[in-house]
Amino acid sequence: MDGAEAMRDRMYDLQKRELIKIEDAAVVVRNEKGRANVKQAHSLVGAGALGGAFWGMLIGLLFFAPWLGLLAGATAGALSGKLGDIGIDDDFINEVRDAIEPGNSALFLLAREGNVERIKEELSDFEYDFEIIDTNLSPEDDERLRETFAAEEVAG
Repeated sequence: MDGAEAMRDRMYDLQKRELIKIEDAAVVVRNEKGRANVKQAHSLVGAGALGGAFWGMLIGLLFFAPWLGLLAGATAGALSGKLGDIGIDDDFINEVRDAIEPGNSALFLLAREGNVERIKEELSDFEYDFEIIDTNLSPEDDERLRETFAAEEVAG
């Protein structure tokens, strides 16, 4: 098990203790050559989950890879604009991209509730080095995100 998968399991434990409410998750493992492999947490897909269209767009933009066929023919600028329209800006994308070097992994979470500082305290004994990079969406951006990617999933 890699660090991101171990972190995912730890976050599920924190969810059981009601310290976070996870709606969707994906693990990205970046090999030594820089290729990314995405594993969506299918057990969470359902109410509140965004599904493959969202993760495909976000991960594709991070690593310029055509995941799930979603990115075929689209430009990075158009994708960045689409995510920017829902509150995920270029600064956040660039920060995440820079943090996931070849040979490392990352856990992406969509969480509705959770205190980042309290979660960091709970993870102080975690066996792997980690960095939390977070962004908050306004209620309007959250609604746009769900509307946009619910339509993508239905159309796909």
